[in-house]
Amino acid sequence: MEAPQSTAAVTAVARMAVDSPEQMQDLGRRLAKVLRPGDLVMLTGELGAGKTTLTRGLGEGLGVRGAVTSPTFVIARVHPSLTGGPALVHVDAYRLGGGLDEMEDLDLDVSLPESVVVVEWGDGKVEDLSDDRLHVVIHRVVGDTEDDRRQVTLTGYGRRWSAVDLGAA
Repeated sequence: MEAPQSTAAVTAVARMAVDSPEQMQDLGRRLAKVLRPGDLVMLTGELGAGKTTLTRGLGEGLGVRGAVTSPTFVIARVHPSLTGGPALVHVDAYRLGGGLDEMEDLDLDVSLPESVVVVEWGDGKVEDLSDDRLHVVIHRVVGDTEDDRRQVTLTGYGRRWSAVDLGAA
């Protein structure tokens, strides 16, 4: 899957191998340490790639309330912070086909300034919410579907990510 077209400049890129669901969740916990209120995180990957597993780790790292599960049928879930940090807004845009207009109905632009908003399947739908965003692309290893190995590419867009070492995550 290709990165979405954007007018924002790429300011940070990191690539890494992830060998298990536990490592994917740990990557989420580590990424949470660099996230702050107002961050938009787009997750791209085929079904079963590990998007929700990564988000579960983000939720643990951010110290939010509630089990982080796929919000496929409710579209979005808000997980308030238990530690005084930002809430996690977890969106699954898989069933939304209308682009930004349909996403605007979710009022993500209202939640964004004080929350970390994570959008699965957001390509072509949420890029206009913020020039500063983190795009996470998860590629499954081709072939054996029992293989848990993934290639993860983190791409930071905009000034927000220019000073962040994504490779340290």
